Amino acid sequence: MEIQQQKGVGNSKVVKVEKEESWDLFVNQASNEGHPVVAHFGASWCVTSLSMNYKFEELAQTHPEILFLYVDVDDVQSVSSKLGVKAMPTFFLIKDKEVVNKIVGANPDEVKKMVDASAESFGVTAPPDIVVE
Repeated sequence: MEIQQQKGVGNSKVVKVEKEESWDLFVNQASNEGHPVVAHFGASWCVTSLSMNYKFEELAQTHPEILFLYVDVDDVQSVSSKLGVKAMPTFFLIKDKEVVNKIVGANPDEVKKMVDASAESFGVTAPPDIVVE
């Protein structure tokens, strides 16, 4: 399996999910290691979703203890459908394989609050050790 960086981001800390199996692997590994996951569901054609990429990357750079995933709803429809994504962008905070928070829309301040609060409340301090084959 290969981790792909988001287009336009040089040293991205955001992992682009290419298929459902990758999603399951990343979420399971993060959960097993006690790390939260923040997932950005968007689309390449959605301007508001694209406008959040920079802020999402910035959060990933400042919170290495959290696994940040990007899911294109057109590429990984099964995961988008399973989580009930109906608008882009949609952001999920996942802990222990369960959705604990959801934000719909391009609201960078709310996403930052969610990420900052999750880092504090989960007390995680080390980055997740994701194994990629």
